[in-house]
Amino acid sequence: ELAALLGPKGWMTEDVEAFQTDWLKLQSHAPLGVARPANTAEVADVMRLAHRAGVPVTPQGGNTSLCAGAVPGAEGHIILSLSRMNEIERIDPNGFTAIAGAGVVLAQLHDAVAARDLMFPMHLGAEGSAQIGGLIATNAGGSHALRYGMMQDLVLGLEVVLPDGRIWNGLRLLIKDNAGYQLRRLFCGSEGTLGVVTRAALRLFPAPVSRATALLCVDDAPGLVRLGGHLRQGLGEFISALEFFCDDGLTMALQHVSGLDYPLSSRSAQYVLVELSTSAGAVDLDGLLEAALGEAFEAGLVTDGAVAANEAQRAAMWKLREEMPEGQRLEGPQIKHDVSVPVAELGRFIDTTAKELQRILPGVRLNPFGHLGDGNIHFNLTPPEGMEGFGDCKETLTRFIYEAAEASGGSFAAEHGLGRNKCTYADWLRSPVELDLMARIKATVDPSGVMNPDVIVPERKTQE
Repeated sequence: ELAALLGPKGWMTEDVEAFQTDWLKLQSHAPLGVARPANTAEVADVMRLAHRAGVPVTPQGGNTSLCAGAVPGAEGHIILSLSRMNEIERIDPNGFTAIAGAGVVLAQLHDAVAARDLMFPMHLGAEGSAQIGGLIATNAGGSHALRYGMMQDLVLGLEVVLPDGRIWNGLRLLIKDNAGYQLRRLFCGSEGTLGVVTRAALRLFPAPVSRATALLCVDDAPGLVRLGGHLRQGLGEFISALEFFCDDGLTMALQHVSGLDYPLSSRSAQYVLVELSTSAGAVDLDGLLEAALGEAFEAGLVTDGAVAANEAQRAAMWKLREEMPEGQRLEGPQIKHDVSVPVAELGRFIDTTAKELQRILPGVRLNPFGHLGDGNIHFNLTPPEGMEGFGDCKETLTRFIYEAAEASGGSFAAEHGLGRNKCTYADWLRSPVELDLMARIKATVDPSGVMNPDVIVPERKTQE
């Protein structure tokens, strides 16, 4: 029936390994096939068939998930790829909105709106592959969340196909719409467990006419928080990104990734990348940044630094930050952790957690980097020098990081979501009431359990 419905371009049963295997190559299960619908009506038809037959469906965007949320957890699922639904239907320069299909690649949207002197402010390492539907389903964050928010803050409305094939048309171009529950936000971060996002109404912003970017040296992790506070107090709404990384991560990146250029004469324990931007041509960003950095140097918050003099230097600074994951991947085995803590706790969390990790596995190499403005830390680990792996410590290391994040008032899942890899951690890190609420939402919207089973909410009974 699916073959007859979708035709040879829309139903694949051969050469589907790229669809069934997650980005980290930790999960790979043969699907019944890959459905590639061309429009919302075809998505609805696929869901009606799957619902009637009781066959699980795993929606998939660019398959860049780091938690295996976009691939099946068992054989026999239908993978529902949105890649053919890649039309940007409308760009409105007066309303600062766009309507895009779920399969639009983020970089494609960037280029399209830039041609109209507009900007969509979601930026992340996978923007050349990640698709709008997947970014919504995972509530992606990225490097500009400090100023513009996460994906849920950039979504005005959605069109969603529900598990039984019904279509919810909530594609409204409104900032203010309080006519009931905020259903669009329910699907942001739902990871394909409640329905299939097919089209989205998105917020746009004026394109920046100028930027000012600097790379700064900081003595220690607590100093990151002090410098971040100083910059935010002095530069306010002009800060569009405030990133950090550590010297161990820089060393791995410089060693393994070609084309990197470190612009400073000295090294330090920590680094901050700050960027200002404005769409108002009369604002002197360079002057503002230089004044704030002068005060930071005088206060001892910064030990060295460089301001990008042109776009090439700016891109080189950003490349250092963006290649942190690749440098560590090329170093060898690693454990990835995506956690968040309150911004004021970030420095203390890194230091205290590092001490305990060294006790658990002496010599383990730590590479915390991420988003200083929102407290999101990618706390990734590499084995000690001379070790090919983590021995029997891998689970202990991960559990400690997650427990420490929660104990600090943070989250063990920041911007990557839960997927299949992190579901079990929710059972012992979140309260029974919270788990029950999520299970009840899942059971209400998807009573037959066909939508991406065992992602976010493993099969569990709701509390009576």
